[in-house]
Amino acid sequence: MPRYYEDKPEGGACAGVKEDLGACLLRSDCVLQEGKSPRQCLKEGYCRALQYSFFECKRSMLDARARFRGRKGY
Repeated sequence: MPRYYEDKPEGGACAGVKEDLGACLLRSDCVLQEGKSPRQCLKEGYCRALQYSFFECKRSMLDARARFRGRKGY
């Protein structure tokens, strides 16, 4: 489950999604039981929803329409 922040986290626009993605990967069975690296688990498809949210947040930073609509993510 993603963590929601009452105030904006330090470190940039997508820092909250990035932190949640890292925590999800470190808690996954792939890392804990199989002993693989988080990067390998990400390629295998773990935490796919947070990975997509992080991608959309980063992409919205480059999108000119984000000036009017606001950034995606939380």
